[in-house]
Amino acid sequence: MESPSYLFTSESVTEGHPDKLCDQISDAVLDAILKEDPMARVACETCTTTGLVIVMGEITTTSYIDMQQIVRSTIKDAGYVDSSYGFDYQSCGIVVSVHEQSPDIAHGVTRSLEVRSENSSDYEIEAIGAGDQGMMVGFACNETPELMPLPIALSHSICQKMAERRKDGTFPWMRPDGKSQVTVEYEYGKPKRVHTVIMSTQHNPEVSQDVIERDLIEGVAKEVIPANLRDNRTRYVTNPSGRFVTGGPVGDT
Repeated sequence: MESPSYLFTSESVTEGHPDKLCDQISDAVLDAILKEDPMARVACETCTTTGLVIVMGEITTTSYIDMQQIVRSTIKDAGYVDSSYGFDYQSCGIVVSVHEQSPDIAHGVTRSLEVRSENSSDYEIEAIGAGDQGMMVGFACNETPELMPLPIALSHSICQKMAERRKDGTFPWMRPDGKSQVTVEYEYGKPKRVHTVIMSTQHNPEVSQDVIERDLIEGVAKEVIPANLRDNRTRYVTNPSGRFVTGGPVGDT
């Protein structure tokens, strides 16, 4: 790297964050269908807002799945088990609008362009075409055992620790929605130290910000971030917007 020192920030969200919740629902639908029908074609999208989950897309399969049960089970597993949160797995509305894949798209997927034009170099690989979906990929690096860049690895670990503390009852005030951001200072392309840690979490109305700050810093950040990457200049920011009682699909579509 030409620059001797620079900062790099990555963000992660908890399982109760509405974006992540929608991803988990779509993934659960896909997994359930593939379990019964490995040749299924699934384009499943999910959106959620106050009291409502909408599952939509194009699915072609010979299997039958209980979509309602899958959605509610996923919401329950994410932690939305109490109506006082404003959103919970028992009372939320679920709308399913799913139809079969378009015949035009199916034609292009069943027999790829390479096969139709007799220009296939490997039939088994190239026989099935792609629709208008793609898989975005990054790259592996040796900064962490996960082979991911340090900022995102630490952000993921912080969110996982937050979920763990909520589920095991260590932080009874904590609710499902949350996120973290970790900024790492690099020197000549290599991680040197953690510069800033931002942690936001949904909470009950009674807990004080002092308790939230103490618990997140001592019970999450300092347990996740190795001591050799922390110093007296490392900055910790907790719930920077202040009160975070309204969260999940109620607070963010």
